[in-house]
Amino acid sequence: MKQQGRLTITVQPCDRIPPVRGHGARMGEWVCISIVDTGSGIAADDLERIFEPFVTSKEVGHGTGLGLSQVFGFAKQSGGDVIATSEVGEGAKFTLFLPREVELSTSVDGSLPLDRSSFAPLRILVVEDNPEVGGFAMAALDDLGHHATLARNADEALKQLRENADQCDVVFSDVMMPGMNGIELSHEIRRHWPDMPIILTSGYSEILSKDGSGEFELLHKPYSIDALSAAFQRLAAVV
Repeated sequence: MKQQGRLTITVQPCDRIPPVRGHGARMGEWVCISIVDTGSGIAADDLERIFEPFVTSKEVGHGTGLGLSQVFGFAKQSGGDVIATSEVGEGAKFTLFLPREVELSTSVDGSLPLDRSSFAPLRILVVEDNPEVGGFAMAALDDLGHHATLARNADEALKQLRENADQCDVVFSDVMMPGMNGIELSHEIRRHWPDMPIILTSGYSEILSKDGSGEFELLHKPYSIDALSAAFQRLAAVV
């Protein structure tokens, strides 16, 4: 909705997730959260790609398209799903399905829950050219108890490392950046600081497979706070 309209939110129990994105229906106990707006709607071609990272129908300067991919990641990592329906000129409806009951002693995938206070804070250099995405990463890492600094591109990251490499425990870099990309940056860091831990993040798996990032830790976008925590918790055990 550009300026005004109606936003309707409903929450109710349900026992079925309808077929979506090539997957069959799923039976179970779910909480169904529906959000309906009276905006301009979403074109069919865009609707098919709406949950991809950084896909957006917004004008330049009005958002990055990160939000819906984060919603999709949260839903899937919670063991649920999200469905979008829309007609151009008639608004859109987003329905989030979340499990009604989750054992408190374990996470959805059966692993032990993360203790965010069980490891020492890390000094993290975040390399991200998009200010909104960089701000999200910085805020998330701060929430996890780490100390993060931001570099807006590979050149700025290398400059910071040359000046204060001893003040950095790990580099957390996006892959897709103007100029030197994250994989090229990682190889450059390894040449000068061979013991520096590196975590790469991207939503473009095909690029990672082509450019050879197998030697680096990889966090797929969209990621949750707990997935981010787990990646750095693994590093904290050895740093």
